[in-house]
Amino acid sequence: MDFYLQRLQDVITSAIAGMKSDDFSRHPEGKWCAAEILEHLYLTYTGTIKGFERCLNAGKPIATAPTFKQRLSTLIVTGLGYMPEGRKSPKAVIPRGVQPEKIAVEIVPQIAVMAALIQRCEERFGANARLVDHPIIGPLTAQQWRKFHWVHGRLHAKQIVRLKTNAPSAPASVGAGRRVP
Repeated sequence: MDFYLQRLQDVITSAIAGMKSDDFSRHPEGKWCAAEILEHLYLTYTGTIKGFERCLNAGKPIATAPTFKQRLSTLIVTGLGYMPEGRKSPKAVIPRGVQPEKIAVEIVPQIAVMAALIQRCEERFGANARLVDHPIIGPLTAQQWRKFHWVHGRLHAKQIVRLKTNAPSAPASVGAGRRVP
């Protein structure tokens, strides 16, 4: 497995290690709980998997040409490793209330599935090919996708650790209107 995605698996595993059921639902007012963050990450992985499956089924990269703004966003996230906070998540990756125990068990294997599909596309279409569009930052190469998921997952893993250790308890409800912590 790629270096970035292995680190992603490790940081998520570490973040959720020892969490009990109550830990998953803790959150500050107006923010996501750990369960919602995990579900959000899980949905980004399954979305990426679907995109790379479409790429393989098409027999060619399905990425569009990047705009200047997308190139700049890609540089910031995958070049500098900085994920801006406070952005509202796309609707497709907003948590819907899946049981935290289910997500906690399935999230790491999903990373492995995603890694294998990215690798297959990279081998088939080349390391420099922009393969699939990210819904916000635009078309990415295989390595940019890996780094994106590492940067994004690392940010959220830190949030989970903070919630696990510091947040006051509040009832969890799927918060389509809540912002990412």
